[in-house]
Amino acid sequence: METRFVLDSYALIGYLENEPFADRIQHLLSKAKSGVPRLYSHAIHIGEVYYITLREQGRSVADLAYARIKAFPIKVIDHIDEELLLAAARLKAGYPLSYADAFAAALAAIYNCPLLTGDPEFKSLEKENLVQIEWLA
Repeated sequence: METRFVLDSYALIGYLENEPFADRIQHLLSKAKSGVPRLYSHAIHIGEVYYITLREQGRSVADLAYARIKAFPIKVIDHIDEELLLAAARLKAGYPLSYADAFAAALAAIYNCPLLTGDPEFKSLEKENLVQIEWLA
């Protein structure tokens, strides 16, 4: 079976800011260059990384972060089809998480793969077995 992961903005920002789990992300990125594992993120999460970095560190750092992410061996999903739209909306309606986080969870559910994150907003979804989480710590 193919190994796949969805990375949310928490994982991406943590990697860029060299959080303690950055080595784990680096290992996955290095392996993903050969095609296994396959890594996914939605454009909404790339936008989140950009606006958070822009707000906290300014435009030049945000532009650099964006350029680095674009060079990663990550398939950026840049569309929202009906399946993803409705899955994210249902999660947002039923659980206390941000709309962007609803997209991360919906993408992981649709791709039937773990979501790499450390964001505690996902605990309720994991508890109800709606999405598989691989926690970054």
